[in-house]
Formats: sequence, structure tokens, C-alpha cells
Amino acid sequence: MPIEKSAGAIIFRKSENKIFYLLLHYPRNSSASKNYWDLPKGHIKKEETEARAMRREVFEETGIKDLKLVSKFREVIKYFFKRKGKIIFKMVVFYLGETKNKEVKISDEHIDYDWLPYEKALKQLTFKNAKEILKKAHLYLIKRNV
Repeated sequence: MPIEKSAGAIIFRKSENKIFYLLLHYPRNSSASKNYWDLPKGHIKKEETEARAMRREVFEETGIKDLKLVSKFREVIKYFFKRKGKIIFKMVVFYLGETKNKEVKISDEHIDYDWLPYEKALKQLTFKNAKEILKKAHLYLIKRNV
């Protein structure tokens, strides 16, 4: 069974004492039958560390360079998906990062983006595992008064 490993980020910014999370709108593709909302992520190249891949993917997908990582937050999700009739095992490591940037320049891999407060972001995310990782990140920030 093929295995893929990716790295991504839960990106947030603060405005008027509120936390907003960045979500990306993806079009349907060979592994998704409909459009969906998710967090920025992408494949780790052979020579890359997880953190370097995450920063590269965030920049490629959003144009954001000024990502300040929240220390000690690293979560992994695992799932299976089907591409061209093959079942693939996927692992994605997520970091939590803050930006001051409100402006986002999405790549041609995406349809749109949105900055949403926690409750709206939770409802907007398509996949259960993305919702769970957002819950963990939000709780982490709240507990630490970030």
C-alpha cells in the first residue's frame, strides 16, 4: 500500500482580541469528489525536514512567509484515501503558526480562502480529522493565553 507523508499548518492571526484561522477552499480532484475546505498542507520532499516542508507549502499555497511557530505544538493525523482506484495511507504532521498577514495569495491549487473565528472555522472545515486538529490547536492557544 502506498504511503504519503505531508506537513501542514494551522495558521492564525489575532485582530481586536479575537483569533482567526486560515482555511483554504480546494476544488474537487482525483482523490476528492467535491470541493472542500481544509488547512494548508503538502508533500514532504525527500531532502526536507517536516518543518521546512510545512513552511514551503504554506508559502506556496498562501504567500505567507512571516509564520511564527507556537512552540511544542506538533500533531499528526492519519487517514486513508483513494486515488485512481488505489488506497493510500496518509500521515500529515501539523504545526501551529501565527502570522500578522491578513493578505493571502492563494495558489492555483485553490478556489478561495477565508479567515474565520474558531466556531465558524470548525463548521466550515469539511473533514472530521481537520476539525479535530483545529480543536486541539484552539485549546492549546486558549490554555496558554496566546
